[in-house]
Parts: sequence; structure tokens; C-alpha cells
Amino acid sequence: MNINLLIDQLVLYALREQLIKPQDRVWAVNELLSVLHLDEYSPTGFSGKTPKYPCEILSKLCDYAVQRGLISPDTVTMRDLFDTKLMGVFAKRPSQTIQEFFELHKKNPRKATDKFYHDARALDYIRTSRVAKNKAWKARTRYGNLDITINMSKPEKDPKDIAAALHAKASSYPQCLLCKENEGYAGRINHPARQTIRLIPLDLLKDGDLWYLQYSPYVYYNEHCICLSGKHEPMKLTQKSFARLLNFVELFPHYFIGSNADLPIVGGSILTHDHFQGGRYTFAMEKAPLEKTFKLAKFPHVKAGIVKWPMSTLRLNGKKQDLVEAATYILKKWRTYNDPKADVLSKTGSTPHNTITPIARRRGKLFELDLVLRNNRTTDEFPLGIFHPHADVHHIKKENIGLIEVMGLAVLPARLSKELKDLEPYLIRKDVAGLYKNETLKKHAPWVEQLLKKHTFTSKNTAKILQTEVGHVFARVLEYAGVYKQTPEGRAAFERFLKKL
Repeated sequence: MNINLLIDQLVLYALREQLIKPQDRVWAVNELLSVLHLDEYSPTGFSGKTPKYPCEILSKLCDYAVQRGLISPDTVTMRDLFDTKLMGVFAKRPSQTIQEFFELHKKNPRKATDKFYHDARALDYIRTSRVAKNKAWKARTRYGNLDITINMSKPEKDPKDIAAALHAKASSYPQCLLCKENEGYAGRINHPARQTIRLIPLDLLKDGDLWYLQYSPYVYYNEHCICLSGKHEPMKLTQKSFARLLNFVELFPHYFIGSNADLPIVGGSILTHDHFQGGRYTFAMEKAPLEKTFKLAKFPHVKAGIVKWPMSTLRLNGKKQDLVEAATYILKKWRTYNDPKADVLSKTGSTPHNTITPIARRRGKLFELDLVLRNNRTTDEFPLGIFHPHADVHHIKKENIGLIEVMGLAVLPARLSKELKDLEPYLIRKDVAGLYKNETLKKHAPWVEQLLKKHTFTSKNTAKILQTEVGHVFARVLEYAGVYKQTPEGRAAFERFLKKL
């Protein structure tokens, strides 16, 4: 293995992606030699083609590190720790990144995020090669074209890593994956390396309470960003949350931003650290029209309506401060709202159940807020949640419905990639009896029976039909998660809440 050639290729890649400047070449080589535990180097003069992303070069460098005993054991986790350390050589100091970002932002906010996103991908912080493994398509439904993604990007844990993590020394630094202290952290067996992450400080309320902009390492859509609190505090939806969301889209009018709900079941995966998610993407929810408009008596300058969407969504349009006050008013009303006839109870004992998933965006000079009503109550009949995917859709989606899925993008488990493919011959042969004998696939059998009544399957059309039908199941998932159903009774219950406003 020509280690000198690999070093030259990686340095030339960094130069071409403008991660470093020509004057940095010798320094960068020496930094890589240090990481690779090398004392000698002979330049090869390589000037050929470099890959769009560095994963090919990094993979070979990791092979070399395994041979030299620098990576042990040879697992995905240990390789990730090592290749992040290599790419950390090319990451600018945080102060340089911040200065560059705000200089570009003064000229054009889009140029600032373009450069920030480019660098995150070029440094392999965003694992672009893995994200490309995700399977994605659009499915036409009564609510528009929903985005369907089968998440194949996160590698499976090696048993060696799992065993090592169990015996790893406990640490509370950084406290979680969203803490600002991750910036530059070398990582460990049970915490990813973060030498390549950079954070942009944002004083969204002009009160000195800094929040930080970064990108998600496993993006689900274009420029999938995270805006996180500088403090390790639990998710909490308040008037300040609405103000921060709207101030964010004022700073970045080409982005949307939203917050997961602040209660279990209806919230996101990390409720222990307050954060938002945004990006540069148009979801089906944003395209959805209003099915009804109404007036908020206390806020005559705010346009309000119910969105034609499976989740129970109010849309507000107006000036920023008006929206902050109107959204706070609606949240306060919803927090204490009870309608037993519609299964809506705001509390059981001292446990709260009602909250909101808010999404903010710009509309020219005005602002827009979508407020999705959520309730996380459980019963014996629905132990995972009344307003949660019910048992008949668990073969496709059983997990919580968070912000991204609320907006119309399904993040489905990796198992479905193989399972859907394996279902095809059963559908073509109409072999339901055989399907019930397959331990892995029998959970899909009732669904398959329904599909066979609707379609005639052939070797040419089965895969496409399955994609469409998965989209229809996801639409049903969202309907289950909606507090007010798409029925006359559901609409009447929604109207009862609107009267309270």
C-alpha cells in the first residue's frame, strides 16, 4: 500500500474542496503523518482526479491503520473514530468558521449556509456516502406526494463494539450528542468523534442566551440542520420557542425550522436537550392548502386556518410579533383543553398530555407558523399512544411520529428494504398461505391479502406498487397520529376547540 500516495490524494482533495489553502500543504501533510504515526514521507507529485467525497481515500487509510495496529479492533466504530481524526486535520478553527460564515451572511444568507453545508459534506462530517444508501421515493396520496425514506445510512453496531461499550468507563462529557461541547471532541467507543463538526452561535432573542447552528451527520433531506440550545436543558415549548423559530427564519429566509413536541411519544428522539430542526426543503405539508379559515378574535391581523393534512394542524400567517403572541395563546389554550368525547384529556393526575409541534417559515415579508396539535395519552387498548400508529400499521411503522414525519417524510426502518423485496414473489404467486409460514414476513400477511384484492402483480409492476402502497400506509400512520380525524365527528370536535380560540 502506497501510504505516501494516499496522503497526497487526501491533501489534494482538501485543496480542491478549499478546506485548506496552498500555503497549508506542508503543514497538512505533517499533521496527517502525526495521526498515522509516521516519521517519513516522500511526495509522489500526484495531480490526478480526486473523488467528490473522501470516503474512498479514508477507507484505504483505515486499512493501513488496521495493518499498523492503529485501529483495533477493526470495526465500523473504530474506523469512524480514526477517519474523523484524519479529516479533523482539514477543519478550520471554530473562530475562522464563524467569521467566514457571518461575513458571507452579511452579503447573502444563502451563501453563508451554502459554504457551511459544503464544508460539512467535504469534511465527511455529513456521511454522504452512507446517506446515499438510503432508499427514497415519493408516493401520491390524498394529501399530496409524501416522501418515503428507508433509513440505510446508519451502520449496524458490531458485536465487538457493543461489548466494548458495555465495559467502557462511564462519562458525562459531553452530556449528550447535542451539547456544544461536542465541537472538536475526539470521541470514544460509546460516543462518536466530532473533530469535524463546527457550530455557528446565534443570539436568537438578543438576550445573550446562545443557540448553535449545525448540520445533521445523517441528513434526511437537503441541508438538514439542527439549531440547539447552548445549555443541556430538556425540550420545553414556550413563548420564547416561537420567538426563536421566527427569528431564525428571519435570519435564514430560505430555510424552514420546527421543533419537536416537548412530551414523550409525540416528541423526538432526544427530549433531554432543547433543539430545533430545519433545512432547505419543501415538504408536502407546506404545499397543503387550507380546508377552512377562521378568525382569532384577539388577533385580528393574523390569518388563521385548518390545513388539509392528516395531522391536526392550524396555520397562522402574519407579522412576526403577532404570530408569537397568537401561537402562545393557542398553546396555552390547548395545554388545558379537555374533550373526553374526542379522547382529548389535558392531564391524568399531574401528567400533562397536550402539546404542539410548531413549524416556521417565511412568506415574503410576512411569516407563517404551522401548529400541529399533539396528545400523548395512552390506554390499555393503545399502550403506545391513542394518537400513535396503531397495530395494523406496525409492520411498516411502529416508532414515534416526530417533526420530520409530521411534515410528510417517513423515516422507515432498514429492515423494510429486504422485507419488501422478499414480499414480491409471494405477491406474484398470490401465496398468502406460504407467507403466513415465513416468520420474518408473516407480519405483512394481512396487508398482502388487502393488496391482492386491489392489484394484479407481475414481475414488472410489483416493486412500484409496493412503493405506492407503503406511502398509503404512511398516510394512515399520520391519520392515527392526528388528534382530530378526517371524519364528520373529527371535524366537529376540531370546531369545538376552535370556538375556545
